[in-house]
Amino acid sequence: MAKFWNFVLFQAGWFACVLGAANHQVLWAVLASLTYIAFHIWRSPSPKTEISLLIKALILGVAADTLIMYLGYINFGDAWPAPYLSPLWMWTLWVLVGTTINGSLSWLRDRPTLAAVLGGICGPLSYEAGIRLGAGEWGPGGQLPGFILLGLIWAMAMPLFFYWDRTPLERGLLANP
Repeated sequence: MAKFWNFVLFQAGWFACVLGAANHQVLWAVLASLTYIAFHIWRSPSPKTEISLLIKALILGVAADTLIMYLGYINFGDAWPAPYLSPLWMWTLWVLVGTTINGSLSWLRDRPTLAAVLGGICGPLSYEAGIRLGAGEWGPGGQLPGFILLGLIWAMAMPLFFYWDRTPLERGLLANP
């Protein structure tokens, strides 16, 4: 049942942030999403590991979206907190995706190829949906190249999230005792 609620609350957070951005009212959407994220961490069997994963997802997301923005493929239409970074509501969405790794998407854990394929398809479609709802627009770089770049980013991001969530021993970083 926890996976079901993780899916529902992720979707609610996604819609809240995207519609908030489309209407230039992201504060409450971001605060509500951050409240859920805090609850998710609190309920996690390993809060430190979960926080580590969410921070890595945040860093990757800010870097990826800022790069896409600077390359001219997407315009988020919101410059807060800084005009040279992707907007805060997008940061929140990346962290929300991170909450699904041990929740509703945990079934992909040992399926990195499937995670990459689904990420490569669903990631760009999510951006397209956000754009159609008014939260941004395709930039002068063009929709098709932007869509392809997003697909590549998300195809790498999803397996990477599962890799980051593994313990050092699971990743093979520690020698066998």
